[in-house]
Formats: sequence, C-alpha cells, structure tokens
Amino acid sequence: MAMESLLTILIIGAIAGWLAGLIVKGYGFGLLGNIIIGIIGAFVGTWLLGRLGVSLGGGVAGAIINAVIGAVVILFLLGLIRRR
Repeated sequence: MAMESLLTILIIGAIAGWLAGLIVKGYGFGLLGNIIIGIIGAFVGTWLLGRLGVSLGGGVAGAIINAVIGAVVILFLLGLIRRR
C-alpha cells in the first residue's frame, strides 16, 4: 500500500468519525478512536448501502459520505449496547 493511500484512508476515517460523532451526540472517542470508527464505518457503509442498492458515486466526497453513514450506524449500535 502506497503512503498516499494510507494517508487518504486515515484522513477520510478521521473526517468520517468526527462527523459521525457530531451527528450522534456524546459518542466521540478521541482522534484515534474516531479514525478507527470512520475506517470501520467505511466498510460497514459500503456493505450496507450495497445491500440496499444505493450508490453514492465515487471520489473523496462519496467515500466520506459512505464512511459517515457506516460510522453513524456503528455509533448508534454502540450507544444501544452502552445503555444496558
């Protein structure tokens, strides 16, 4: 994996995790946690939207929106687990 690809993944993950933390109030995990939630969210968002037949297009903006949707789903599920 090229250094540029790794840097792009980290930046998209950080942005997605941060935005998801703003959308789902009170569930931020700090910089590293947000990056991890954003990266995992990208995989969840890709899988979930693919199953629903939704395509957001390509490029960085599409990747960020996709990752944010997945990260919001993850944070919502984590919120449900924490409440118990």
